Amino acid sequence: MSERSSPQISSRKQPRQARSTELVSAVLQAAVQVLATQGARRFTMARVAERAGVSVGSVYQYFPNKAAILFRLQSDEWRQTCEMLRNILQDNGKLPFERLRTLVQAFIQSECDEALIRVALSDAAPLYRDAPEAQEARASTEQAMGLFMQEVLPTAAAEHRTLAADLITTTLSAGGKQFSATPRSPAEIEKYAQAMADMFCAYLASLEQP
Repeated sequence: MSERSSPQISSRKQPRQARSTELVSAVLQAAVQVLATQGARRFTMARVAERAGVSVGSVYQYFPNKAAILFRLQSDEWRQTCEMLRNILQDNGKLPFERLRTLVQAFIQSECDEALIRVALSDAAPLYRDAPEAQEARASTEQAMGLFMQEVLPTAAAEHRTLAADLITTTLSAGGKQFSATPRSPAEIEKYAQAMADMFCAYLASLEQP
């Protein structure tokens, strides 16, 4: 994202005291509730302040506009997803394919749990994908997946490992988004995640065959 647009979606200042941190936390929680119940089109600073039980002026102390709140929520989501992915893939206490299955299940479950918020953020902030935070998240994901592919495909050519990593992350993201667009039961989520994991594992196993 260009330097010109960055200040418009950055927090006005960072909280330094416990009380300020609690206020920012309350605002972000209220923002999630407003998005979930009213959607991105009805998302306003006034509604967030009302839901948080604070004055609009208090919200403006830390967020210059609603875009800044949405961007903070999106950045937090990127960070949490990357941490989840990295922690699962680097868990050497489990076999590689077991880790991959755990990752698929956790990701699909997360997509379904937060479907309303994800859709609202996607509709409200399409340009956020080019922000430095988004680039950092993608780089972190690519690095973690690349290391995992080196472990699970030690004899495969480098281009095959790169293709496999890209195919899995792209399919996981697109499939999770589409699947979570409709409310799903726990049984449906488990069945879908298992099927997707089976597909990934079979594909990776085929790459290691002579």
